[in-house]
Amino acid sequence: MPQDWHTKNASDALKSLGSNALDGLTCAEAKERLGKYGRNELSEAKKKSALVKFISQFAEFITLVLIGSAVIAAALGNKADALAIAGIVVLNGVIGFLQEEKAAKVIEELKKLSRPLAKVLRDKELLSVSAELLVPGDIVIIEAGDFIPADCRLIEVRSLRLDESALTGESSPVDKTTEALANADNAAEQLNMAFSGTKAVYGRGRCVVTATGMSTEIGSIAAMLEGIKAEPTPLQKSLAALARLLVYGALAICAVIFIIGMLRGENALNMFLTAVSLAVAAIPEGLPAVVAITLSLGVQRMSKRHALIRKLPSVETLGSADVIASDKTGTLTQNQMTVKKIFLSATGSTVNVTGAGYAPEGEFFINDNNTNLPQAEKTSLEITLLTGLLCASAEIKKNNGNQWFCVGDPTEGALITAAKKAMLTKDGFTLLFEEPFDSERKLMTTVYKNASNEVHAFVKGAPESIISRSAFVLGKNGLRPLTANDRQIALAHCDEFASEGLRIVALATRSFEKLPENAATAEEELVFLGLCAMRDPVRAEAPTAVKIAHGAGIVTIMITGDHKLTAIAVAKEAGIFKDNDTALTGEELDLLGDEEFSKLLSSVKVYARVSPSHKLRIIRAWKASGHVIAMTGDGVNDAPALKEADIGVAMGLIGTDVAKEASDMVLTDDNFASIVSAVEEGRAIFENIKKTVHYLLSCNLGEILIIFVASVAGMPLPLLPIQILWTNLVTDGLPAIGLAMEPASADIMEKKPRRATDGIISRASLLTMFMQGAFIALCTLSVYAGELYLVDSGTPKARTMAFMTLVFCQNFHIFNCRDLEKPALTRGIFSNRMLNIAVGVILISQLLIVYLPRFQPVFNVEPLTAIDWAIVFAVAIQPLVWMEVVKRIGKR
Repeated sequence: MPQDWHTKNASDALKSLGSNALDGLTCAEAKERLGKYGRNELSEAKKKSALVKFISQFAEFITLVLIGSAVIAAALGNKADALAIAGIVVLNGVIGFLQEEKAAKVIEELKKLSRPLAKVLRDKELLSVSAELLVPGDIVIIEAGDFIPADCRLIEVRSLRLDESALTGESSPVDKTTEALANADNAAEQLNMAFSGTKAVYGRGRCVVTATGMSTEIGSIAAMLEGIKAEPTPLQKSLAALARLLVYGALAICAVIFIIGMLRGENALNMFLTAVSLAVAAIPEGLPAVVAITLSLGVQRMSKRHALIRKLPSVETLGSADVIASDKTGTLTQNQMTVKKIFLSATGSTVNVTGAGYAPEGEFFINDNNTNLPQAEKTSLEITLLTGLLCASAEIKKNNGNQWFCVGDPTEGALITAAKKAMLTKDGFTLLFEEPFDSERKLMTTVYKNASNEVHAFVKGAPESIISRSAFVLGKNGLRPLTANDRQIALAHCDEFASEGLRIVALATRSFEKLPENAATAEEELVFLGLCAMRDPVRAEAPTAVKIAHGAGIVTIMITGDHKLTAIAVAKEAGIFKDNDTALTGEELDLLGDEEFSKLLSSVKVYARVSPSHKLRIIRAWKASGHVIAMTGDGVNDAPALKEADIGVAMGLIGTDVAKEASDMVLTDDNFASIVSAVEEGRAIFENIKKTVHYLLSCNLGEILIIFVASVAGMPLPLLPIQILWTNLVTDGLPAIGLAMEPASADIMEKKPRRATDGIISRASLLTMFMQGAFIALCTLSVYAGELYLVDSGTPKARTMAFMTLVFCQNFHIFNCRDLEKPALTRGIFSNRMLNIAVGVILISQLLIVYLPRFQPVFNVEPLTAIDWAIVFAVAIQPLVWMEVVKRIGKR
């Protein structure tokens, strides 16, 4: 494909690409070109092969020490121990490899969910297509907030400005044109091009794709870059630090045990293998993999509940969120606007509109008595509805299920639907220019030429903005000046509609003899036509979700650009706003100093008519007061606040690409209830990681104490190296993953949020872990000493009993860890299938080791009698019984 598209005029570019600006490519052409040019995606860094991933499992320091031990054992002729250690090392590596592969697959599935969409013309239809399926020649529609999905030649622009900082480093938005450019050697000078990875910040445009994938400008840069390794999350960093501390502590203890053994005349090789094995057992080297699996499975569960996590640290932060700042439209409401009432300024009457959603079916009646419209109202209504139709760029269409839906802004969809109910169309009107809506002006203006070549401006926007710019109103005999009384009546209707929870859009027009010089001129001395009041019903599940959030200690506030009374009405219906709460507008917020605002902060539940700077100020005020805040948003102007919030939540359906890029989490259904579900999952994930750490460390402390106490007491070693390694393998692997899959406790959303500074391990939990580890050691040593000194059955038999007791102590102890506060049985015996499978596998494995002659010499064990097993299980269950008693006493 040629690379000088900026030098061609738009028609030549279209011709060269075999495309049509109005119709786009056919689906058949797009499929053919996709085969020719490939998918529109950048090449990823070369992935590690399965073999490399498997080998990397053996690169950990402690694993290398273990391999060295096996080599030394083999060199000294102890082949049985060498083979057993080698087998366990390989098995550990296989488990780690399988865990890594599973996590990678989960992440890949999540990446598929987050791929952006592009608005493309195919077969004369406007479709939302996955950006990776774009091909050269596709016609793409660009709106403010969209990321440019491929390199494109612009063929139509309406006040289009692009942020090209990702490509050029230039921070100021660039005004775009469609004119051919002869001397524009670099991307920054090619003003008629839209490059992949840049984003539209203002206006609209239409363009034809010229290059995709690695053939784009950003693709050529990507080709020169090495893959960048993802940063570990704060949780992973803290766990890594904990692991390092454990390594140093374990090695120090093992060195002491080795020296004590040597001083007592123990076999040097045996003591070396024991020390190394104990070090391996003491360090939960599988913990990072278990954490990765826990996070991955949690993120996967969240995606099923319509919350797509873009940044893993947000999973950790979600559990401590205590404030949710929610947008109104589409999040708390259904985002299906319907015009219900129209105030006509010409006659002072209110027209009721029937129908629901975007289906263009309904009727118009005067006031509240279903009276048919008099002619005066009909004329005024038609002009008002036509203004709403012409000052809109959205479309209403039918989907495959024959349901009407809106492509574009829902408010515009409601205006278009109302106009179509009156059988109005855009036929005979030619668009001359458009000034898009922005949050500062709070207006949108279009200028059209009609069939008689008359030029008219059509304006819609916030009532305050429209009325302040209006000078006239339609009277019975033509235009008349807009009086103070007219303004007062219009604003009174605004308050009336808003108190009913209706969103209000004001409409105005103006005629010109020739095209106005600019939008500012078109938006002066307007003819005020009236108000369209529309309703977006509160989602049925929103009040329940708000109630659950309140029960979980989470404050919910609403931030919206809507009228104050409309916002309060919706907030009351959703359960956010109570009678003693406060609502502030952006203007009222501007009058408050930081100290004064800080005092009011906890009582303000609704913010209306706010700008991007107001949203930032609100977020910063909550953060400054020590709270963790999640904020929802969908527009370009929400992006700064989304980035500032502890958890930025973008809307997946109506959200702009800019908002999604700035967010930590995307709601795929734009539903407030999904945020609350995500918080619940976030809490569950953190709790499960906490349980897993608690289980692993308490078990490992028990193993250390068993060998340490026995060494100091001068007893023969209760456990041989191979037995320690096997215990570490079976009790640290599957059961830990089982804990990671533990269902959330029923009361998890009845607890207050944890503080963001709270770590995985507290002093209290460390003391509990030490006591539990000591109790496991006491149980194991009691059986060992009793069998060795009281029964006098010999060291091999005593070791077998100690080995079995330790494994089953830890097996029973895992049920303690299912709930660190409540008795284990309250969670139900069969509610965690994976954990039960893990316990069953361990039980079968231990029986095979004891009774299969092939394994007895490998693990140095002897068969046990029924009485032996009774003793083992009677003692092994004691950690569970003891903790049940402690928990019940603590509960009282």
